[in-house]
Amino acid sequence: MTERTAEGFTTRQVHVGTDAAAATPRAVPIHLTAGFTFDSFDEAAAHFGAGDGFGYTRTGNPTVDAVERKLASLEGGAEAVLLASGQAALAVALLGLVTAGSHIVSSTHIYEGTRGLLVDNLARLGVETTFVDDIRDPDAWRRAIRPETRVLLGESIANARNDVLDVASVAAVGEEVGIPLIVDNTFATPYLLRPLEHGAAIVVHSASKFLAGQGAVLGGVIIDDGRFDASRSGHLFPHLVEGSAVTPSAWDRHGGRARIAHLRESVAPRFGPTPSPLTAFLIGQGVETLSLRVQRQSENALAVARWLAEHPEVESVDYVGLASHPTHDLARSYLRGGYGSVFTVTLRGGLPAARSFVEEVSVITHMTHLGDVRSLVLHPGTTSHARRSPAERATLGVHPGTLRLSIGIEDVDDLLADLARGLTAAASALTADVAVVA
Repeated sequence: MTERTAEGFTTRQVHVGTDAAAATPRAVPIHLTAGFTFDSFDEAAAHFGAGDGFGYTRTGNPTVDAVERKLASLEGGAEAVLLASGQAALAVALLGLVTAGSHIVSSTHIYEGTRGLLVDNLARLGVETTFVDDIRDPDAWRRAIRPETRVLLGESIANARNDVLDVASVAAVGEEVGIPLIVDNTFATPYLLRPLEHGAAIVVHSASKFLAGQGAVLGGVIIDDGRFDASRSGHLFPHLVEGSAVTPSAWDRHGGRARIAHLRESVAPRFGPTPSPLTAFLIGQGVETLSLRVQRQSENALAVARWLAEHPEVESVDYVGLASHPTHDLARSYLRGGYGSVFTVTLRGGLPAARSFVEEVSVITHMTHLGDVRSLVLHPGTTSHARRSPAERATLGVHPGTLRLSIGIEDVDDLLADLARGLTAAASALTADVAVVA
């Protein structure tokens, strides 16, 4: 570049040094920029016309693109869209499929933030939801479907009861009438389960959890199977197949990728939950060790669950890796490489025992999060599920003594020692409570 010594000081401080030397980095470079320059008038026109290249980070960024391609590959999908949070991923996926008057059929056993989105936000936009409690019964899903149903929704491993979704059966029900199944695969991760391989159409993740792994950033991702079929489902999603004389439809331009193209072009950039390229970089770095972490976390979780199940202070352990879990057979069928690391344990001493346990442990961190390399604990009854009635909480497997554990990669002996201290404190609380009552 020619030196700009003839130009003014302020001009030079803005322009000199902005043309970094070309190089090939080993790690994905962080393109931390709002927008990108165009080399010619025609290049700008091609970008806005055909979507070639990059113009503005809200609509595309090389760092984000690299992570999207990695995640699509790991889930066995055609294409992915990275977003600013897991909640944004689910919201964008749903808003790309439903309109006022649409209907969603969802598992009862879902994250409370998802439930709030369905029964509050989307309901006020004229989108109704029917919840299915017996998610293992395909006929229960089939009976809930209406002519205006546009989405089936479930979690691969449910929050909080740990039920495994029979993805193939539910996807088959949707396929009968051309309705896509969206699976939140956050708890399982693509290392343990890839729902698209079993018939799901779309997978979403809170990338803040296992994908990133370090608990430092928020992110979400949508992965589509790329198999949208206008002949089967076009009448349900006219916005994907109807174009104009000026603008061809998403189906005409993208074929089987029409759904994900619509989300990328028309939903995500307009609602604006754009991830920072720095966040995308950190998620991408985390994904590079996903299999190693999830394998270790799953091994630790199984050891912890088995140990807790034998302890007299424990009433029940809802972990799908245990033969006692109602969906253990499905877990053995669907999960490969482990049973995950998030589950609930219910203490016999109820709320006083749970309080004492949480306040005693030190290796296990008390916080709202999961999928971290660190082990975490939370009391759902007074936090995530506090706004549900006692009867509703019981249906979801959340009782006064229930604690949610997310097991990390620590040495398992240290975890068991910490749990033992917590259970001793819980037993003391129960003894004190009994003494007061007496």
